[in-house]
Amino acid sequence: MDPLNPAPKKSRELPPLPEPPKPFVGQEQMGILRERMVETQLKARGIIDKAVLDLLGRLPRHLFVDPSMVDLAYSDGPLPIGFGQTISQPYIVAFMTETLALTPEDRVLEIGSGCGYQTAVLASLAQEVYAVELLPGLFDQGRANIKKLGFQNVWAKHGDGSLGWPEMAPFTAIVAAAYGSRTPRRLLDQLSPGGRLLMPLGEPESQSLVLFRKAKDGRVTSRSILGCRFVPLVGG
Repeated sequence: MDPLNPAPKKSRELPPLPEPPKPFVGQEQMGILRERMVETQLKARGIIDKAVLDLLGRLPRHLFVDPSMVDLAYSDGPLPIGFGQTISQPYIVAFMTETLALTPEDRVLEIGSGCGYQTAVLASLAQEVYAVELLPGLFDQGRANIKKLGFQNVWAKHGDGSLGWPEMAPFTAIVAAAYGSRTPRRLLDQLSPGGRLLMPLGEPESQSLVLFRKAKDGRVTSRSILGCRFVPLVGG
């Protein structure tokens, strides 16, 4: 099965996890900005997961933004990435990742993979990541970014994220970077017993991150954990 291409069937032989990307030579200033981001934006707001903090302190976020915005790559807010979409605020990426509590055995479905930054975070912590992006240009951009960093455990699909990726289900974790207005039944159906789904729900001006958990007997519970602001999930 070729990473970064849609998989015809579920993988049985899993690719090795890559080493977390290291800062590029000559990017000392970016390294300083990452350290400052971790201290002032993540730790200061209560992010405590060491793996998440270490990873975001190394992962070159500036490679995922438009070249004209490189100086803002580690600023405290979302940034436009074209096609009417944004790369999420670093704190939101860290918070969502910490909330998912990923393990090296997790198979993750990512809805709305965008420029690939969250994909890279997930792929550094989980066994497999299946990333779905609706917008063709953004799909190409994210796929190129992930390929450039050498990840071998990511499979990317251009398609309607609201449908999930049923042929590759079940997933132990699902995360969406776009909000819906109602409970995502199709995605919950693709969640394995004991799995969790993290997704913003609400309306354009009022959204909350909601964590769904599926018990071993298939029952689903949910709780709102944080107010947020995301772009809408477009699709069926």
